[in-house]
Amino acid sequence: MPYYAPSNGLINSIFGLMSISRRDFLKLTAAGIGTLALRPFPDLGLLQFPDAEKLGRITVGKMDLKARPNENSQTVGALYEDAIIPWLREVIGPHPGRINQRWIETPDGYIWGGYVQPVYNKPDTPVTTLPQTSSGQGMWVEVTVPYVDLALDNPPARAPWLKYQASINLPYRFYYSQIIWVDQIRTDDNGQVWYRLNERYGSGDIFWGRAEALRPLTSDEVAPVRPEVEDKRIEVKLWYQTLSCYEGNREVYFARISSGAKFNADGAQVGVWSTPLGESPIWRKAVSLPLSGGSASAGWSLPAVGWVSLFVGTGVAIHSTFWHNNYGEPSSRGCVNASPDAAKWIFRWCNPVVPYEPGDVTVEWPGGTKVNVVEV
Repeated sequence: MPYYAPSNGLINSIFGLMSISRRDFLKLTAAGIGTLALRPFPDLGLLQFPDAEKLGRITVGKMDLKARPNENSQTVGALYEDAIIPWLREVIGPHPGRINQRWIETPDGYIWGGYVQPVYNKPDTPVTTLPQTSSGQGMWVEVTVPYVDLALDNPPARAPWLKYQASINLPYRFYYSQIIWVDQIRTDDNGQVWYRLNERYGSGDIFWGRAEALRPLTSDEVAPVRPEVEDKRIEVKLWYQTLSCYEGNREVYFARISSGAKFNADGAQVGVWSTPLGESPIWRKAVSLPLSGGSASAGWSLPAVGWVSLFVGTGVAIHSTFWHNNYGEPSSRGCVNASPDAAKWIFRWCNPVVPYEPGDVTVEWPGGTKVNVVEV
């Protein structure tokens, strides 16, 4: 099968509840998957994904599959949230009304690339002991498969994103490139290794996930890039949707980004989502943070966001993105969205320097590296 999307039967089999109805499943999910209190390690197996070197994950509710890389071409199918597709190549084709004109070729047609997260399926070899840190045992891990299903250790669910997962009939899960802290390791009766995932600054939800899906980050991956250079600055150009890192007058890094969207899908101006213009210093950096905001009706809740560099006091940051691939087009609620690789490099290069543990540093004025946001 070229695509994978969770069906009712598969979701039921994940939790060992083959005869349960969709309605009952949602009730159990909303209650924190009640059976987990009695059976802390359900059969949350690594799911089978398409056999391809590069994959894509659908990040929105529904997307049309086209016969050609053209929004006006024939629709040949539909893909739904969390479907995993083989990513054959990226091509350019017209999509009226969008800045992003990139399309992904799949074995069955073309799909607009803005909401297709590039992912890989690279299970890791589990470790069975945690390294010792200054505050006890623990390690940072990164999701290296398209997604990993999670068992909630301390129901009921607290975070809004968990309640959203239940509302669309998806299990709790983390996605490729998300980063989270592990504070316990257990091996069940079947020899399966599990990591306990604890988002330190989140809503207090704690999970267990299969260790194969989570690769430990090394201290070298967090270590600073060119710390001996003092004259560093970052420039974000909103018109071009780009970010450049400078050492003196020399550009040393360039990336496409996605800044705050000034207009919503209906064309109405929503300036509150704009990325603020002007120069501000980076005042906090964290290997991983939950990001949330907005109102109850128009808010967002994003767990385990990696490589966060905050530079405006209201919470605007440069950070990794797993919920879209729309770089080059304003799409955020004000932050500077970057690809995981770009956000990681920027995080390691800019000041202040962040140690592996606790992986979070806040500095006083005048702060760290200056970020200058300009219109053009």
